[in-house]
Amino acid sequence: MSHTSREKLDLVNRTKKVIGQLEATRRALNDDEQCADVLQRLAAARGAINSLMGELMEDHIRNHMPGKTKSSEEAVENLIEIVRTYLK
Repeated sequence: MSHTSREKLDLVNRTKKVIGQLEATRRALNDDEQCADVLQRLAAARGAINSLMGELMEDHIRNHMPGKTKSSEEAVENLIEIVRTYLK
């Protein structure tokens, strides 16, 4: 993965935010908070993870796949593999 220092810092900070959201979810569960509050925290964490993963997938597709593929069929197969991995 070859990101600029600024991009890398942004990705690391976004990852820390996700970790913070998950830790807040754990605390909410330990403190017997309302289910709706816990679900809202989980939804926020899921959204942040999906956004981060989407950005990394886009970067991979734009910057790493073109030089790696030899044909459009191979590019299609690589893209399908990435999407399937993401959707698991």
